[in-house]
Amino acid sequence: MTPSTPQIELGLDTFGDIPEDGHGTPVSEAEAIRRVIEEGVLADRVGVDVIALGEHHRSDYAISSPETVLAGLATRTERIKLASGVTVLSSDDPVRVFQRFSTVDAMSGGRAQVILGRGSFTESFPLFGFDLADYDTLFEEKIQLFSELLKEEPVTRQGTTRSPLTDAQVHPRTESGHLDTRVGVGGSPQSVIRAARYDLPLMLAIIGGSPARFAPYVDLYRRAAAQYGTTPHPVGMHSHGFVADTDPGGGGHRLAALQAQPRPARRRARLAAGDASVLRGRDRPRVPVHRLTRDRRPAHRQRPARHRRPALRHGLHERQHPGRRPAARGRAVRPRGRAAGT
Repeated sequence: MTPSTPQIELGLDTFGDIPEDGHGTPVSEAEAIRRVIEEGVLADRVGVDVIALGEHHRSDYAISSPETVLAGLATRTERIKLASGVTVLSSDDPVRVFQRFSTVDAMSGGRAQVILGRGSFTESFPLFGFDLADYDTLFEEKIQLFSELLKEEPVTRQGTTRSPLTDAQVHPRTESGHLDTRVGVGGSPQSVIRAARYDLPLMLAIIGGSPARFAPYVDLYRRAAAQYGTTPHPVGMHSHGFVADTDPGGGGHRLAALQAQPRPARRRARLAAGDASVLRGRDRPRVPVHRLTRDRRPAHRQRPARHRRPALRHGLHERQHPGRRPAARGRAVRPRGRAAGT
């Protein structure tokens, strides 16, 4: 009996970035939100598994209330999962977060997904009257309470960051009895351990650098789950990338042809698609030396094989000899100070 193939879900996420119109003028925040709705509708139509909307409270992002936009998407989509990415639990109230997402869950027929995080940006703390000195305490106490709310039973709990609850039943409860909840982690081992302790799946937020740096967090999550006796759930990953372009014709979002995008956009799109050739510096993977191109010059211009150093494919070069320049694509390198053919 062969083991089943693990299921992989692919999704999109956005903070509701403020794009520019065809004249280089930023669109309104309201228009940016409407475009996110259209993006989600298109994603649902073409088979994307998840769309996640992040929470920010600043001028360059339009979405401050992800669940409100997700509620709008719930009425216009049929199958795509509707997630936050992330909900800043530290500066919110766990009871209200549960109520809002259980409402989205009802509207969407069980497709809501909340990803809880501490927030890589901290603008919500002063906005809602929280002290950044309590950053860790706020998240610890609130995720404890949220894990109790997920049982959808009367809750009694007392902490230092909010008023106590005594035998409180929170409504509305989900139809299935389960609200899909994950913990978003961008670099905190403590949050990884919390996810395992409260039996919640882990979502890694890879904001920059090589994804390989986050492998120890996956190992820590599994070891912590074994220690607490909880389930080592499949691990999710969020990573920045460019996957769509704004349609200047007013038709919402479209998957633009790669050739038609500006050079920076092409680079982001290729990176999002897994094309490592656009990476630079220490994160650039080394291509095996055997992946070399042949010398494509006419035979009478080709140098003897002993002097050739063909270029690597996709523009990735490896210096095999100190002091020699990398080759242009598809050509050999001429050693410095020596004439061709000598």
